[in-house]
Parts: sequence; structure tokens; C-alpha cells
Amino acid sequence: MAEQGDPKEGIVQIHQGLEAIKATGTWCWHIHYLSMLAEAYKRAGHIEDGLATIEESLALMEKTGQRYFDAELHRIKGELLRMKDRDESEVESLFERAIDVARKQKAKSLELRATMSLARLWQKQGKEKEAHKRLAEIYNWFTEGFDTQDLKDAKALIEELSKDN
Repeated sequence: MAEQGDPKEGIVQIHQGLEAIKATGTWCWHIHYLSMLAEAYKRAGHIEDGLATIEESLALMEKTGQRYFDAELHRIKGELLRMKDRDESEVESLFERAIDVARKQKAKSLELRATMSLARLWQKQGKEKEAHKRLAEIYNWFTEGFDTQDLKDAKALIEELSKDN
């Protein structure tokens, strides 16, 4: 729901899902759902709620050792801080960390998302050429899945960055 244009309803549904998971006593996938909640808060413009959810996720990640969504948590945190007009070097550092973690985990889709976030930041800073190069490198790794939203978004951003050069 949150990704399809109704972030408020998505937030409600994610909260319901999290409560159902908690009732089972398991933590499996909990971090993933918290990251979805933080993303929904971002889409709804609820920056502080999103940041609080990210901090909860990061704490749970440290507690459980489940690091599979580490890259995405840092990317979303960077996006939320960027919306809050925080220091761009802090935001850039979070995006770079997300990219590094995704590379180490060989999580190419998460690396693509983090690289798109970095490219948008660099575009805003007037670094279109660097943004284009970095994004094109990861985009060109993919050989299939070009109908997915992430790859469509990456292609559109690459084209936009080409025009800016």
C-alpha cells in the first residue's frame, strides 16, 4: 500500500503485521518489516518516526546479529536525513556505507538502490558526471529484471544524468 501511493494505510498494515509477528515470539524477518515501515514513514513525510524506526531496526540488528538488511537500513536513514536537510557529508557517508555493505554481501539490488540515492545527492551537488558513472557501473551489471521498478528508476536517472552533462 505504501509503495502504491497510500503510505498512511501502508503504515497501518505494516504495524498490524509487526504485531502479529511479535505475537508468535519470533524475530524472523522483523528487521525487514521495520525497514519497510521506515520507508513508508519516509513516503508519508514522517521523518522522525522513520528515524526512530531505523534506530529500532539497527538496535535489533545488533541484538540478533541478523545483518541481511544492513545496507537498506543505512540507505533509508540517509534518505530520511536528507529530507531533514542534514549535513550532506553525513548523508553521503550513510549511502557509501550502504553501498559497501551491499557489495560485501553481494546484494546487487540493494547496492543499486543505495547507488541511486548517492547519485541523486551528487546530482543535487552538481556532480552529474560522477553520479552517472557510478550508477551506470552498477546498472550495467544486471542482465535481466529490467521490468522491475528499481531498474526502471535507475535507467531513468541515468538518462536524466546524461542530459545534465
